[in-house]
Amino acid sequence: MSTHPSHTPLPALAQERRVVTAIPGPKSQEALTRRAAATSAGLGLTFPVFIERTQGAILQDIDGNSLIDFGSGIGVVNVGNSNDLVVNNVIEQVQKIAHTCFTVAPYMGYVEVCELLNELTPGTHKKKSLLVNSGAEAVENAVKVARHFTKRPAVVVFEHAYHGRTNLTMALTAKNMPYKEGFGPFAGEVYRMPMPYPYRALSNPATLAQDSFEEISHRIEKEIGVENVAAILIEPIQGEGGFIVPPKGFLPALSEFATKHGIIFIADEVQTGFCRTGDWFAVNDENVVPDMVVTAKGIAGGLPLAGVTGRADIMDSVHIAGLGGTYGGNPVSCAAALGAIQSMKDEKLADRAKHIGQIMGDALRAMQAKYPVIGEVRGRGAMQAIELVKPGTKEPNTAAMQEVIKYCLSKGVLILTAGTYVNVIRFLPPLVMTDDLLKDALGVLDEAFASLK
Repeated sequence: MSTHPSHTPLPALAQERRVVTAIPGPKSQEALTRRAAATSAGLGLTFPVFIERTQGAILQDIDGNSLIDFGSGIGVVNVGNSNDLVVNNVIEQVQKIAHTCFTVAPYMGYVEVCELLNELTPGTHKKKSLLVNSGAEAVENAVKVARHFTKRPAVVVFEHAYHGRTNLTMALTAKNMPYKEGFGPFAGEVYRMPMPYPYRALSNPATLAQDSFEEISHRIEKEIGVENVAAILIEPIQGEGGFIVPPKGFLPALSEFATKHGIIFIADEVQTGFCRTGDWFAVNDENVVPDMVVTAKGIAGGLPLAGVTGRADIMDSVHIAGLGGTYGGNPVSCAAALGAIQSMKDEKLADRAKHIGQIMGDALRAMQAKYPVIGEVRGRGAMQAIELVKPGTKEPNTAAMQEVIKYCLSKGVLILTAGTYVNVIRFLPPLVMTDDLLKDALGVLDEAFASLK
């Protein structure tokens, strides 16, 4: 009988930026050639570096460069790369159960994650949850459940929204390129409404929330019919659309409208959830209590897992076996989630996100005062963004964005982009990033703007 080798932890990865080769280095360049030969050309590539090891807020590439992670795998490793509790839980779990399928032979990890989601999501009402594999799958299930519960077909979504890449979620997503181009036809009964975008709004900022709500409610009532709407689906802060923060009062008004008309109000907290914005969930900022909350990304410290949490009467309305899937709520992913959520509690990462947001926000606003290419600084907590424009205008400046990203990468800082107009730089640092590392990365960013011609 073979014996299991014991797990030997790797030595700690120093939490410091270190550039030892040109980026990409020779090993990454060789790996890029293999990638091009082996993988679909339809896969995007943000950074031409291959990562060998991660820890905390550092990514180490195969050439030995230590890069500051300002993206968290698109808001996934909120608890830090290779978080100790996540790693230890995963190792222990994979030695016990890798898979049974929860709807065939259940296990406690799935139940424990659902209990935590029911506890942590907004509202004191009775809640129940469902686990799946990805944010897109969670959104799709939320819509499916809402339609089943209400017996209505229509779903209301918003400009600049991103909800996924499956057929239904492509229909829910606003941006055509690269997400939807050539992939239609898409699912029907999806209705898109204007999203209040304070930086680009033409109406009075003081009345933007009310003006936007009145237009949307009017269109729902007159163009769709409230009696036909199953759900209103919205990101409390839009992610891929450019970290657009709706004006205060807008989300509560939408939620109240939905309740009044028997419409399910669904908060897509895939990118905003799990302490990212300074609260456990972004809707907490205005005490909005959704009927359903969709989660993914930050839930499991890097492993694939997503959840749908909703009012118990909604979640129980579906017939037995109407929900499920082979891998949904995989035991190893659930173990990772239990470790990640415990870390968020133990390390008070919601408070940490607020602290990071203060440092980032102050630094970004100082840069805005120096560099007229920065049109707006926006965001909440450790979810901040800058929109780049041609100085003196609000015309999108994609070229400047690309130059800044390129400069930062050359100096060992990985930063993500976003925005309907391809001109937004977004910041999603791991919530365990030290102040020193955060300030180092922001210093590189300042250099990048100073280097613009």
